[in-house]
Amino acid sequence: MKTIIIGCGRIGSGLALKLNQSAHDITVIDQDPLTFKHLGAGFKGKTIAGVGFDRDVLLSAGIERADSLAAVTSNDEANALTARIASQIFGVPRVVSALHEPRKAEIYRRLGLQVFDPMSWGVNRVADLLSFAPVNVAMSIGNGDVDIMEIEIPALLVGRRVGELTIPGEVSVVSISRGNRSIIPALNTVFENRDLVHLAVAAVSGERLKSLLGLG
Repeated sequence: MKTIIIGCGRIGSGLALKLNQSAHDITVIDQDPLTFKHLGAGFKGKTIAGVGFDRDVLLSAGIERADSLAAVTSNDEANALTARIASQIFGVPRVVSALHEPRKAEIYRRLGLQVFDPMSWGVNRVADLLSFAPVNVAMSIGNGDVDIMEIEIPALLVGRRVGELTIPGEVSVVSISRGNRSIIPALNTVFENRDLVHLAVAAVSGERLKSLLGLG
């Protein structure tokens, strides 16, 4: 996966090093080239000194081929602008934006941005959000304690019951869209091929969900 990280402070550098362990193709952008020292000598990715929402800078980082982008500078407005450019202009599939002022969260979510609070989200949590490619995070609730995730049911679960993808207090099937119709399923509802499923998932249960989906 190709990931672009805007900002090389504590969160940005930590995220880059975390994803670097998973063989991601990482590019880190920061206005201050001195911040790249946080990455250390073992960092195998690319670094670019520049403004994260500058089109030419993003193109040089390979945004047209990017699978994910994290805007994690200390400036909320710059993060939001970069995230909107990445998702709406370049169509990056998975984009997250750090938000230091929680009062702005609802405004940014209405703009279609996936935002997170750096004070309550750790690097591992953001890395999971960027890496869990088979599942689309439609929205996060509260401080990211619960995600609403969207998946096309994998072949492994076709013919199985909703109860087999349910962990009380951790993973719950909210709805199933089948053709032009959506339903709230019962535990004995059987999954069918090409079902689009929405799940409510506790943030701490990402690994258990991967296991249930056969992705662990």
